[in-house]
Amino acid sequence: MSSVKRLVYAVIHFLREQSQMDTFTPDEQESLEVAIQCLETVFKITLEDTHLASSQHLIEMFTNSIQKNDMLPVSRSSPEGVVKADQLKDEGNNHMKEENYGAAVDCYTRAIELDPNNAVYYCNRAAAQSKLNNFREAIKDCESAIAIDPKYSKAYGRMGLALTSVNKYEEAVTSYQKALDLDPENDSYKSNLKIAEQKLRDVSSPTGTGLSFDMASLINNPAFISMAASLMQNPQIQQLMSGMMSNAIGGPAAGVGGLSDLSSLIHAGQQFAQQIQQQNPELIEQLRNHIRSRYLSGSTEEHS
Repeated sequence: MSSVKRLVYAVIHFLREQSQMDTFTPDEQESLEVAIQCLETVFKITLEDTHLASSQHLIEMFTNSIQKNDMLPVSRSSPEGVVKADQLKDEGNNHMKEENYGAAVDCYTRAIELDPNNAVYYCNRAAAQSKLNNFREAIKDCESAIAIDPKYSKAYGRMGLALTSVNKYEEAVTSYQKALDLDPENDSYKSNLKIAEQKLRDVSSPTGTGLSFDMASLINNPAFISMAASLMQNPQIQQLMSGMMSNAIGGPAAGVGGLSDLSSLIHAGQQFAQQIQQQNPELIEQLRNHIRSRYLSGSTEEHS
């Protein structure tokens, strides 16, 4: 019965976490709370019974169990094969540096064939697959790497990146959180987690537009300043800006020097974004992709 109670405790803990997420409606959260209360009543346990807690999260236990049965290779590698596989990995890493991603995939695949028990080869191939926009293949490779080495933080990080790219933000958040559990000081995981969490909030909000511009941060971002300067060479943008400035200042546009303070500049920037969204939504999409490419730092990470 002790094992059963530990399992139920893990389920209750999982349901409690889910009930606190913004992705569920109040009615759905209430249903989860009812489920928790039923389990607590039947099995006579509560979350205060911490002696029943497992060292692994329920999702992690489930994932590891499935992957070990379905994905772990069973073949043994010869010493010569292990050496050759490591050489192929190095060749693949060189191809990655040269941005020859297809050749990198080939090298990592050959390395896996020679040494299918090495998590690094799957993880590196996942990075190459992501560069080729083969995100679902990248996710599979990350899952294989994690099945071999459940404490491989880089595999969780790269899976988070691939999941974000296919709009699976909730799963991406979980992956980045696990990566940070294993590597708490990794700034790349921290920044990418924030991006995934923001994306999740955007798609969960009934009124969200998905833009979520923080103009105060953007105007201090060198990359944004450079892009803005380039955009302002566009006659269409100049016309939009001129009309916006006329409204913001209350008269003919006289340049940003006519604005009285930083808050006015931020307000003007917000109006600018809104007008572009209305008249040229493609431009907003370009700006969003530009910012996302700057902040999704996983694309510049080192390979093992």
